[in-house]
Amino acid sequence: MTHPFLDLPPLTAAQFAAVEDRVARLLGTRQNVVIMQGEALLPLEGAIRGTAGPGTTALNVITGPYGQTFGNWLRDCGARVVDLSVPFHAAATADQVRAALAEHPETDFVSLVHAEAATGNTNPVAEIGEVVRAHGALFYLDAVASVGAEPVLPDAWGVDLCVIGAQKAMGGPAGVSAVSVSERAWTRMAANPRAPRRSYLSLLDWKERWIDAGRTALPHAPAQLEMLALKACLERIESVGPDEVMARHRTAARAVRAGASALGGGLEPYVYEAADAAPVATTLRVPPGVDASELVARALASDPALPLVAGGGALAKEMIRVNHYGADATAAAVRGSLAALGAALAERGLAVDLAAAQRAADSAHG
Repeated sequence: MTHPFLDLPPLTAAQFAAVEDRVARLLGTRQNVVIMQGEALLPLEGAIRGTAGPGTTALNVITGPYGQTFGNWLRDCGARVVDLSVPFHAAATADQVRAALAEHPETDFVSLVHAEAATGNTNPVAEIGEVVRAHGALFYLDAVASVGAEPVLPDAWGVDLCVIGAQKAMGGPAGVSAVSVSERAWTRMAANPRAPRRSYLSLLDWKERWIDAGRTALPHAPAQLEMLALKACLERIESVGPDEVMARHRTAARAVRAGASALGGGLEPYVYEAADAAPVATTLRVPPGVDASELVARALASDPALPLVAGGGALAKEMIRVNHYGADATAAAVRGSLAALGAALAERGLAVDLAAAQRAADSAHG
């Protein structure tokens, strides 16, 4: 039996390095890019454990659940952590970060999520990066959800550790991810006695066995199918241009926000200000007395393929997320999601205006 996924020729070191170079071009970075053989939580955790330890004072900006996770990892590493918590319906500001750093001048590490798909907000990394760079702290950024939906520019923004994954706006595979690493970050890792070594989490192992060795021999067998899928994903973005991919996501976000506001039924954007809303996904607050999980289940009964999910954890009862990323950054996905949510709200006896919602969404799409 033959199958296109089976009996493939081995992926060479040169092919692997070429995909890394494509990632670097997408990010506009001259830093080392390391592709890691796992979902983005692998480099997210590896980068923190490689650079943080008992001598670290970290400012951890929390605008959603991933920021909370990073604080947990930092504390587990022995770091002293100062949490800057921002309401999930808003974004952090450069002034908030500046004030926190002034209050804690010993801070030498700042962690931030660019776009929190789980809460639908996005943070102004360029402005925050200026503040962090002036302070001299190492800057760690989770750009997993934002890459492909909005610019991600680690060099221009002074980001030392920038982690991306392809499974959202890039429309690629989930089983492989990447991190760009500055020279400052490598130096911090090399001086950290607690940095993982001989471990799947180890970035230093990749540097010594792969980068420093000239990228001529892979440290272990690569995840071949995921690497081929990532290569195809990057080629597709290059063929249409990153600006076009990002424009589709911005348009979808505007359309969902406008359509949901016009729909009625008590549905409204979860993120208050449009400027704080992420282009990768739009979150919506359900009206009082309506359970978001139940509403999503009813909406999906008409079309299980719609990009609708309820919020996670404590947000499951009050938040709906429209995941208009990748292949779903389209007018059809937006229209279908609004129609299904409108029908589900109407079933509960709430007054909705689906025609107005569709007109508002279509207007946003031009």
